Amino acid sequence: MSAASRNQRLLFTSITLLYWISMYAYVPTLSPYLSTRGLSLQLIGIVLGSYGFVQLLIRFPIGIASDRLGKRKPFIVLGMLAATISCLLFIVPGSWLLPLGGRAVAGISASAWVAFTVMYASYFAPGDASKAMGNISVMTVGGQLIGMMISGWSAEALGDAWPFLIGAFLALTGLLLALLLKEPENPMSSNGNGMSFAMIGRVIRTRTLLQVSLLSVLAHSVLFITMFGFTPLKAKMLGAGGLELTGIVLAFMLPHAAASMFTAKSIAPRFGNWTTIGAGFLLSGICTVAMGYSPSLLVLGLTQAVNGFAQGLHIPLLLGLAIRDVNLSGRATAMGLYQAIYAAGMFAGPFLAGWLNESWGLNSGFIFGGAIAAAAVLLCLGWQRSEQRRLLKQHEPDSI
Repeated sequence: MSAASRNQRLLFTSITLLYWISMYAYVPTLSPYLSTRGLSLQLIGIVLGSYGFVQLLIRFPIGIASDRLGKRKPFIVLGMLAATISCLLFIVPGSWLLPLGGRAVAGISASAWVAFTVMYASYFAPGDASKAMGNISVMTVGGQLIGMMISGWSAEALGDAWPFLIGAFLALTGLLLALLLKEPENPMSSNGNGMSFAMIGRVIRTRTLLQVSLLSVLAHSVLFITMFGFTPLKAKMLGAGGLELTGIVLAFMLPHAAASMFTAKSIAPRFGNWTTIGAGFLLSGICTVAMGYSPSLLVLGLTQAVNGFAQGLHIPLLLGLAIRDVNLSGRATAMGLYQAIYAAGMFAGPFLAGWLNESWGLNSGFIFGGAIAAAAVLLCLGWQRSEQRRLLKQHEPDSI
């Protein structure tokens, strides 16, 4: 790799970290912050869900546009700009529509992740998609971890508005750095022709892409019901302050990062993709239900540690499988479809959990999350058996 390529990869890594830090600098304190502004649990669920709803609408079009244009950088710049604006909207005084707008604009920023993942994959050989997605998953978790640590500390020491102000500053820094990125070489755009609509149709019919997209809906439903949704509120009910919230975040994110580093490289090759993904969902489901009945912050922290590891088993692996069977020229389209579909879980999970919580108490949302994880386990078992039967049929002529 040339020095210029190494510099670009380092620049990209810095921008990616700033991107995730800025978007997660307020997440652990968001639901408690909304509660102090007088929002009901149902309205909090709507605000939290708007983040995924916006992504559901625009991630796939962004992926198609990126492949049609053969460009990634403009969408990365857009993502950093939206992250800056979203942080600032939360601290404008007024009705609940302002934090709703802030979270919706954060959804626009998160939709640019399509371009981030495909641009990073371009730094690797086509067969190394899972390795590339494992690496970028570690960047994601690292940025989220730093951001969420900033959240609890800054809110406790400086005031409720500071997580949003810090997020806006870091996003603006990332925006300026993103202007220095160089567009990777794209053979599809060298003659001005992007991906055709016929090719788009073939991409979206890829079997593995559709399977992992559905599983990712369920995975992100659980994630946005728990750590990125109502777990901080549960911690607050158990007496957590800013420092204790930081501890809960660390309990989740450190095992999550560790699992993300080794899943694609070591765990999945040994046990198989479907077994690894199913095991992650099983553990996550058990821990999600246990969260609702945690009698203390210590027990809640233990459930977070196991849940973080469990979600690190399946989320990075699903990301890599989404583009594994897709040609380079169609990867932004595939990633856009994948991320748009799983955004449905980011919206529906907290929205439905918020409604359940308002009607039957906070525990009901965690039970709902556990049921979602159980459904994912059943899908993994079914698809694993289907794949085994298909492989047996392929080898039957060889045994005659």
